[in-house]
Amino acid sequence: MILRLEKQLKEAIAAIDSTGKTLSYGELVAFSKEIASIVPHRSLLFLLTENNIGGIAWGVGCINSGNVPLILNAYIEDELYKNLFEIYQPPYLCVPATLTISLASYEVVAERYGYTLLKTKLKACPMYLELSHLLPTSGSTGSPKLVRHKYDNIEAAALNISTFFHLTKEDRPLLVLPLYYTMGLSVVFSHLYVGATILITNQSMTDRAFWSFMKERKATSFTGVPYSFEILNMMRFFRMDLPDLKLLTQGGGKMPRQLNLKFAEYCRDNGKQWIATYGQSEGTARMAYLPAKWAIEKAGSIGLAVPNAELSLIDGEGNVIEEANVEGEMCYRGKNVTLGYARKREDLLLGDERHGFMRTGDLARRDEDGCYYIVGRIGRFLKLFGMRVGLDECEQIIKGKFPIECACVGTDEKMVIYLTNGQYAQSVKELLVEKTKLVASVFDVRIVDEIPRNEAGKILYSKFNI
Repeated sequence: MILRLEKQLKEAIAAIDSTGKTLSYGELVAFSKEIASIVPHRSLLFLLTENNIGGIAWGVGCINSGNVPLILNAYIEDELYKNLFEIYQPPYLCVPATLTISLASYEVVAERYGYTLLKTKLKACPMYLELSHLLPTSGSTGSPKLVRHKYDNIEAAALNISTFFHLTKEDRPLLVLPLYYTMGLSVVFSHLYVGATILITNQSMTDRAFWSFMKERKATSFTGVPYSFEILNMMRFFRMDLPDLKLLTQGGGKMPRQLNLKFAEYCRDNGKQWIATYGQSEGTARMAYLPAKWAIEKAGSIGLAVPNAELSLIDGEGNVIEEANVEGEMCYRGKNVTLGYARKREDLLLGDERHGFMRTGDLARRDEDGCYYIVGRIGRFLKLFGMRVGLDECEQIIKGKFPIECACVGTDEKMVIYLTNGQYAQSVKELLVEKTKLVASVFDVRIVDEIPRNEAGKILYSKFNI
């Protein structure tokens, strides 16, 4: 049983959602055993989740039962869902009961906690013994590439996070990040590990009911991405009376420095803690954190490696950089490093390809105190409003729809799309908004005479201005 669930008091509440429904630790343990009795051991299933107790019950329960869920957004686009379904062919689906009308051709196996378990009649596939669950690498563009997690990753991440946040069973985190998002899931794992009560909601942060839920249930912490804190800033958060709220923690990409400082100073002045973190799904969410004591002095830093792990820098030849303030690729070592990727069904049988070590793809420097600062990104992806979006995948989406050449570049503030035909500019922007569910203002479409390429035909991205 993962996360020491069986050691918690059976009657203790593991989760409460915004509809008032509750899930106790005893119920979660019992439900894990029930799933094991109705789903053949080591079955692959697609779990389409919402932010409610049913999402937690089925997500944790499936993993605990020895089965392997691919955790997805319940409202994933049909085209993206069909692509994943065709590639991975899950024998089982678990979806909110409200969605089963469109899945009437499948056999209903069970209905629990507002979700329906369906049997697709597709054949089971062999999977690596330690594979615990799967998460998409890019929920917005529908890439078939999945991150393969193992049970030890869950335990290590839960221990690491609960240690540096000093979590206890008295904590009541407000979970607004989705369960299919690695940081949202990490909030669940780390708080269940210590026997806390998770307050989970799918309400909009601009909804009055959201704030009522937060206050009435006495939330002690809030975890968000940069966009979450932009909303809080607009909601006049700094004028609110929230005596129970003790911890604000941010991840999911770089936050504007002034906004970072504003929250850090607010926490300093109001007896709260502001802790910025860094992570990737490939590292089971959190990999670094900036201790609250440095929140203002080192604003913009991702801080130190989480407990029981280490960060390092390497140069272009793979040599370790020992000096301070020298840029290099940041690497990470820890038990929360995942197995590797899956790109097709057969890859679910692959073993551990990383062995606890990964190159993050981020360029960083380290100061004299050992704190790290991200200065750039080697990989071809951005984090726009906390959502990881693949630049290469966006290019494929554009070229798959329109007969044009294109190149996508950018920063975590915006994506710049270069096109060779101006008549498609508006259509391209609308397509990306539709596919990524991001606001139009993060996409800047520019027209050029030609896309620069080298002799081998590869795009010379360095030639573009951002």
